[in-house]
Amino acid sequence: MDRETFKIHEKEEVGEVHISNEVVAIIGGLAATEVEGFAGMVGTLKGDIVELLGRKNLSKGVLVEVGEDSVSLSLSIIVDFGANIPDVTKNIQEKVKLAVETMTGLKVDEVNIRVADVNLGQK
Repeated sequence: MDRETFKIHEKEEVGEVHISNEVVAIIGGLAATEVEGFAGMVGTLKGDIVELLGRKNLSKGVLVEVGEDSVSLSLSIIVDFGANIPDVTKNIQEKVKLAVETMTGLKVDEVNIRVADVNLGQK
């Protein structure tokens, strides 16, 4: 198994199933968008330059690390001004863990959150 996909079934009656890291990242990113106080995902470009990512690029703000039989995710996010950051991040961790485990059957060891910016409501 390469580290870019997870094998979730051994060869059974029909064949093998692999889930790419990008799919796991997209599931995590979409789950995060459901949390109140979440304003967006960010990706880093050469150093600390931050780029706001739209819905089409949710996987770019999520790093997936593969363990022997589990996965860890790290998300870089923007929160809305006035939101309670500990509550927002805890809710994101819970939603992401539940979504990834439910949709893929993989065990999620940890969901790390990096709050990279605050949305001041200015576009």
